[in-house]
Amino acid sequence: MNKDLELAKSAKILIEELIKLKPEEEVLIYADTESDWRVVEETAKAAYNSGGKVSILLYPAPKGVAEAADPYIPKTLAAAMLNCDIMIEFSNKYLLYSTPWMKAMETNRIRYLCLSGMTSDMMIRCIGSVDIPILVEFQEKIAELTKRAKKMKITSPAGMDVEFENDPERPIFCEGIVKEKPGEYMLIGQVDWAPIEQSINGTIVFDGSVWPPEELGILRTSISLEVEEGVVKKIYGGREATIFEKWLKSFNDRAMYNIAHISYGCNPGAKLTGFIVEDERVWGSVEWGLGHQAESFKGNAGPAKSHTDGICLNASIWMDGQKISDQGIFIHPELSILAKKLGKA
Repeated sequence: MNKDLELAKSAKILIEELIKLKPEEEVLIYADTESDWRVVEETAKAAYNSGGKVSILLYPAPKGVAEAADPYIPKTLAAAMLNCDIMIEFSNKYLLYSTPWMKAMETNRIRYLCLSGMTSDMMIRCIGSVDIPILVEFQEKIAELTKRAKKMKITSPAGMDVEFENDPERPIFCEGIVKEKPGEYMLIGQVDWAPIEQSINGTIVFDGSVWPPEELGILRTSISLEVEEGVVKKIYGGREATIFEKWLKSFNDRAMYNIAHISYGCNPGAKLTGFIVEDERVWGSVEWGLGHQAESFKGNAGPAKSHTDGICLNASIWMDGQKISDQGIFIHPELSILAKKLGKA
């Protein structure tokens, strides 16, 4: 089915409402050979029509993500990253946390938006078909509640049972709205932060998807992680757990076993597709990141050679003993009202 008009509308919303592009700003859009070119093209058109000075850079998909992608990043792209105002990433193998990316962000002048692996269908469902103001209100409310919570517990039907504490001095990010100040931003429909690492204890169970490694994606069998003081001590499950553990070991980097961050998934249009940028926004899920921890989280885990994310579906969340969601359904009164407005009763 041809949805060119819906895609064009979604790209326009992305540029005007989320990025809030100003005329004459330098916009770098980059993608690898695994990216959906229609998304790249429509976003470039929208940025140009809004007065942006647009450049597009396409390159072969690297083997690996983050720092593991360093050897495959063209010097031309690395140079372009240093000379733009807005950087939009559509690469399937994301360059977030790579060395050229970090050097670009160190200039403290770039607004970076990570839309890794974005497809036409995903853009329509997760941007064009969403009530942006209501979703922003939902994100800000759950972020406010989380900021006030000292002790948290999260469980899931798949067997997740983990507890941790929050540091009120650490930021909680409501993803999606790119502010005027430089920094890293993500697709709308996610609220993320770094708990106090040493306080994270229990069992995390990925039953939605995991990526990378490349061999994974949507899971057939769950992957269980035993976590002690913020570090993965044991991985068990079936064949996919073996693949995941082997991939982590391949880096010969103990930091790859660190819990880097957690996020709530709350985009009403998101569904489980195997594209991690969408999967981690599936309504009612939580996502845990392992490995490299961005400085913006203000945590203690620090850098690692790569990064991976795993999805836990139908989460139940407690904040200081109060139940906020029940198996993916938000039952907190204020959140429940907003969820209904978003079509998620």
